[in-house]
Amino acid sequence: MRTLLLLFGVLLLALCKTGVAIRCFQCSSAEDKVNDNCGVYAGFDRDRNIPVDCQGDEAVTPGTFCVKITQQSPRGFIWDGRWRQVIRRCASVSDTGVTGVCNWGVYENGVYWEECYCSEDSCNGTTNQKASIYILLFSIIGIMTLYFL
Repeated sequence: MRTLLLLFGVLLLALCKTGVAIRCFQCSSAEDKVNDNCGVYAGFDRDRNIPVDCQGDEAVTPGTFCVKITQQSPRGFIWDGRWRQVIRRCASVSDTGVTGVCNWGVYENGVYWEECYCSEDSCNGTTNQKASIYILLFSIIGIMTLYFL
């Protein structure tokens, strides 16, 4: 019984957030065409971007989760022969109604699009949205090991 209570307590603490509002990276390749600050062609650099409070005044779009939107043309004139656009921001409504997933498709004009939604701080900086699950798993294993040894 004590083990179940301990496990339940650890899970409950792991699921609790320390802040009220989520913080997301906010940038758009359409706003800064000279520098690749939003990770359009090069990797996204977390050191050059600061996450904003999604309920604060700095957020362009207030929200309760983060989104990364990528669009790419079938043909164009930039580096790889195509134009590409990346937008990272807070979001309040998901087309699918869920977070932690990526949806993609192709518009009628041939433009490829991808939208990735997530609900953890700074999660729209990369495509790896499973890090917190591993942290939770290793925390539980560590506590259980200490408890039973």
